[in-house]
Amino acid sequence: MADNVQKKLTRAQEKVLQKLGKADETKDVAFEEGVINFNKQYTEGSKLQRDLRAYLEAVKAMHESSKNVQACLADMYEPEWYGKNEVDSIVEDCDVLWTDYHQKLVDHALISMDTYLGQFPDIKARIAKRDRKLVDYDSARHNYATTHKTKKKDGGIKITKPSSLLERATPGWAQGILSAHNVAQSSLSRNQAEEELERAQKVFEEINIDLQEELPSLWNSRVGFYVSTFQSLAGFEEKFHKEIGRVSLVYEPLIVLNLDKDQTKQIDTPVTEVPAPEDETPAAETPADVTEDETTPAAATLDDEEGQVTKERKNGEMHLDENGGLAAESTEVASEPEEMPPGFLFKLQVMHDYAANDTDELEMKTGDVVLVIPFDNPEEQDDGWLMGMKQDDWRQNKGNALKGVFPENFTQRL
Repeated sequence: MADNVQKKLTRAQEKVLQKLGKADETKDVAFEEGVINFNKQYTEGSKLQRDLRAYLEAVKAMHESSKNVQACLADMYEPEWYGKNEVDSIVEDCDVLWTDYHQKLVDHALISMDTYLGQFPDIKARIAKRDRKLVDYDSARHNYATTHKTKKKDGGIKITKPSSLLERATPGWAQGILSAHNVAQSSLSRNQAEEELERAQKVFEEINIDLQEELPSLWNSRVGFYVSTFQSLAGFEEKFHKEIGRVSLVYEPLIVLNLDKDQTKQIDTPVTEVPAPEDETPAAETPADVTEDETTPAAATLDDEEGQVTKERKNGEMHLDENGGLAAESTEVASEPEEMPPGFLFKLQVMHDYAANDTDELEMKTGDVVLVIPFDNPEEQDDGWLMGMKQDDWRQNKGNALKGVFPENFTQRL
């Protein structure tokens, strides 16, 4: 404790002398510039860490808000509505995506930031220690210079007049011995000052050399760290929004299908109440009761056949009729089937517009007919997604037709 108190007093005295201009101070411009850069880097890193923590808190709060909204929607979605299971699945998927996004930010951004800033307190403490050792070195240097000022240029021993009471009381024959003792004490003080200077210089240079190497290296490392941190943030955010946007796209077709179903019910309800039309055959054209009984089924059969033909025409299908001309046309189509792409599975009709979000996706418009083909690698197929190409594009370009993936719930099988 006494040594520490003495060191503090010596350092305080040395600093006061340096500020008053009574003693010179060792300066290192390059090191001082490195310390300025170190403090600036530490301040910027600490601010980035605070902002990153605030960003994570905002993500956590947004996760909770999204979770509440999704749960509210799931509760309001009635069980008899179309796609109830899909809505429950969307709620779970969104919750998983938010949780995974937050955890990735913590693992790859926040923890890396904490590790990066963890090295600054130790270096800061060593810089402070280096400043203290520099004061000790300056003090030892000044002490050494002071003790050597009293050394005689010729190195001889000069007996001076006694100045102290002890010297005055000493007999004349002992004056030389006492002066020699004082000279020896001065020599000892000079040796001690020299040893103290060497020791202080050694300690200072050990710390100073290490910091001279570490500070520039730490300053240059900030660029790579900032780049990797912001790349991670941008990459995770882009991937998260893309995946959650893809999941949320399922809502639109479910809502549209429910609206179509509701409108269909409203249209079909009055139709079912219309009574079947009665036979309007005039009585004059019916020769007898037996004839009426025979002609009525025939007329009904003819009407049914005409209605069936009309319905099949609308659906784009031509079936064989023993007495009609449609049989030849149907036979001709059957004999020359349309060429399909390799591995063709089935046709789909697009019910809602879909804008491609990536280069491997197929952009579709309502009414397009899509030819579904298998994936080149079945392992790449995600649930609810198919591979295909537009029928018009295939007819025009054949093997050069553009193919891509698309959500199945935007289409309806033909």
